[in-house]
Amino acid sequence: MKTPLIAALLFAASMVQAAGLSDALSAYDEGDLKAAAQGFAESAKRGEALGQFNLAMMNLRRELAGASDARAWQLLQRAAAQNLALAENALGEMIEQGRRGKPDPKAACGWFERAAEHGNGDGALATATCYYLGRGRAQDMRQAHRWYLEAAKAGDVGAQYLIASMFETGLGIEADGRLARYWYDVAARNGDVAAKAKLKAMQDADAAT
Repeated sequence: MKTPLIAALLFAASMVQAAGLSDALSAYDEGDLKAAAQGFAESAKRGEALGQFNLAMMNLRRELAGASDARAWQLLQRAAAQNLALAENALGEMIEQGRRGKPDPKAACGWFERAAEHGNGDGALATATCYYLGRGRAQDMRQAHRWYLEAAKAGDVGAQYLIASMFETGLGIEADGRLARYWYDVAARNGDVAAKAKLKAMQDADAAT
């Protein structure tokens, strides 16, 4: 359902809001974890959500002395309080992966959906899966379609294939062959071999009628 939580470690320079945080990002990229941790800690103390998030990720990846899931959780909570979608999604992943005690699908889906509402593509994918499987949420194909579509728009290839299939079969939404072909084509262009085969089959069926 999810890629490993450590994949959520994002140090995008375009998101940097302070020079100190920028220096910390550069240090991390250069492999100077001590300087990076110090910079992120200083940013976190200033109340900057990205500093809190990045320091949390270093805790989760055990990249600093005394790292702990408890400390990561605390930092992510602070960042999530500022509506940082990356932090909200990471909280959901921690719960789902049992890094906050016994996995709690309902609580995890709550964080995923909050992240999705704030524009996080991974959160949208996880939320869609919650509704699709009826795990942590009542099964609801309309809601699953809504969030798979958002994840597809965000560039997730698996979601692009799934949303195409839902448009093709009318699962959770009125069937729409045009949109099915569109999303199969998008997924195929992004390397999904099955989508390429589905698109060809639909095109061949169109040509035969």
